Amino acid sequence: MPRSAGRQSCFAQASGSETGFQLVAQAIEPGDKLSDAVTMKTRCFDHIDLRVKNMETAKRFYGKFLPQLGFVHEKHEPSPDQEGLGEDFHTFYSAGGDKPSEFFGFTQDKSHQPNGTRIAFWADTREEVDRIAKIVRDAGGKNLEGPEICVDYSPGYYAFFFEDPEGNKLEICCRESPIIAE
Repeated sequence: MPRSAGRQSCFAQASGSETGFQLVAQAIEPGDKLSDAVTMKTRCFDHIDLRVKNMETAKRFYGKFLPQLGFVHEKHEPSPDQEGLGEDFHTFYSAGGDKPSEFFGFTQDKSHQPNGTRIAFWADTREEVDRIAKIVRDAGGKNLEGPEICVDYSPGYYAFFFEDPEGNKLEICCRESPIIAE
């Protein structure tokens, strides 16, 4: 917890793991040494709730590569709407049991129109980008670009860009030179 609201700064550092990465944030006061900071762990995001026109198509497509990115538990969840007017959910979780879990969920919306929003997934190596790109190709990804070095991005940025069967934009990327916030 910060010692005085509104006056703290933050230092963040990402560390890798098999199923993603965690962010370690440290709240510090002006003039504090970094070694005096309080450490707290946090997840990078809680969930992504993607709208899709066809739930069955989305389950088949995403079920091919999300487990490769660490979303290894899959669950269909009926609508919480008692009268059945709401939409069902389908979710891929990154952890199970009693652990907090990031998740990638789908809600069917027959009027959904994809837009310019892009979801990018982290890969530790170029080989991992290549491996997942092959899985996405085999699963029926559309408008495939790469994998390639993106010279107009950060140094060593290597990525594969694609769309799901409905046109939602996604990416798998690897950064040889991580972005460091200043």
